[in-house]
Amino acid sequence: MNNEMKRVKVGLALVLFGLLFGVIMGMTFGINEDFFKNYIIEGIAANPTVHDAKSPDKIWRYAQRAHFHATGIAAFALALIPLVMFSDLKPKMKTASSVALGLSSFYPFSWLTMFVLAPSIGRGAAHSHVVTEIFASVGVGGLLLGCFLVLGNVFLGLLREKTGPSSQRLDTKEEQPNLI
Repeated sequence: MNNEMKRVKVGLALVLFGLLFGVIMGMTFGINEDFFKNYIIEGIAANPTVHDAKSPDKIWRYAQRAHFHATGIAAFALALIPLVMFSDLKPKMKTASSVALGLSSFYPFSWLTMFVLAPSIGRGAAHSHVVTEIFASVGVGGLLLGCFLVLGNVFLGLLREKTGPSSQRLDTKEEQPNLI
């Protein structure tokens, strides 16, 4: 495995994990959607005081959003990983940027957490649950940080790797080329 691939390997693995999660979730919907819907109905029946008429549809939508966000965000991050690989970011910044992009795969788990918790504790409580908040913060924060690092490098030249004498500044008279 070449050095560039080694630098982005962890981020790439996280992104591929997120993509696989989204695809498997979609396949599970196709194979047994009733499993998800029965989970919601049974949870609401056991905890009717924390639900209203909209709860079944809204909670089902949480599961769908976990799938949609997993595949969409992972595809977006997967497209940025080669950009990180071939950018002129410093080696450690390539690793940091790819890992940050990989962390975006945690965002869909906030929707999955809401789906799992909402039948028993209600939609509002599931939305503001600490686990939901952690997944959302890590996922969104990782995506934004990774995007800023790679886009800042590509479009603004930030965090470039210094390569050889051509990148060094010519400060002294002896180093300046003779133009006469």
